[in-house]
Amino acid sequence: MNHQKSEACPDQEWSLLTNERAGEAADWNEIMLRHRDRLRRMVEIRMHPRLQGRVDASDVIQETFFEAARVLNDGKQNQDIPVYIWLRRLANQKLIQAHRRHLQAASRDARREQAHLESTEASSVSIARLLIGNFTSPSLQAIRQERESALLHGLEQLEPLDREVLALRHFEQLSGPESAEILGISHDAVKKRYIRALEKLQRIMVQQGMVDGQ
Repeated sequence: MNHQKSEACPDQEWSLLTNERAGEAADWNEIMLRHRDRLRRMVEIRMHPRLQGRVDASDVIQETFFEAARVLNDGKQNQDIPVYIWLRRLANQKLIQAHRRHLQAASRDARREQAHLESTEASSVSIARLLIGNFTSPSLQAIRQERESALLHGLEQLEPLDREVLALRHFEQLSGPESAEILGISHDAVKKRYIRALEKLQRIMVQQGMVDGQ
């Protein structure tokens, strides 16, 4: 009889990772692979436009996993949060470091750029391009640009926290509780902001003919 290895529940991941040293743990690669795609989406939507082309999201994720292994081997991991949230915080730190390393030296106005270098909020441009990629053929460049401009205008009217909730829930595919943990707000607040952001974008996409209004 064949026995398939069951996938670990999130609550079990810490015990699997800390059973042995990180680099030797039998479940290390499986758990890292399980979270790789969400981490990549997180990095891609938050990478500064001037960093794109210089740094690949996969490089940031690889650095994140190296750092995770080091922290685990040192026994300094924070097990009070889910493994993914822990990995995401490490990835966020690596992205900020990449921003500093590649962009700070070229900045003409250090004070003006500092907020961008230290921030990894999802940008309106990134969200608009991801949405347009889902709804518009790349061959229709004129329509694509028009719709991207309309979406960008609508996204800019959202509160930054609403955009961040949209990015967490829609693109990173995080749960409500995970999003609440990251943002430091209640689960109810996350739900309200997510619904509000989706309704606004839905209206814009209907007006632009990207989705059916019915």
